[in-house]
Amino acid sequence: MKKIEAIIKPFKLDEVKEALQELGVQGMTVIEAKGYGRQKGQTELYRGAEYVVDFLPKIKIEVVIADDQLDRVLEAISGAARTGRIGDGKIFISDVLDVMRIRTGETGPAAV
Repeated sequence: MKKIEAIIKPFKLDEVKEALQELGVQGMTVIEAKGYGRQKGQTELYRGAEYVVDFLPKIKIEVVIADDQLDRVLEAISGAARTGRIGDGKIFISDVLDVMRIRTGETGPAAV
């Protein structure tokens, strides 16, 4: 199993969610986050004064999938989240050793 953590622009959440649902991805966790990468924040103007916003609003999506879904899920997320501009985000992939459904005690892929 793999854990996918995708950091995306907030307005792309619905598109990414729909793309994952079309693949049959059953669940996801969505976290509102703030951060920056190469774009190093942005300059804003407020009442005539400039100031730098270091941390930009982002969305972090976490999903756990079967190994054989990896390529399709990566393609779906990157395709739905891409704008072609700096700050589109990143996708992190980790191995998941095991998972347990709390309600039933199921473990492994059946619990996902």
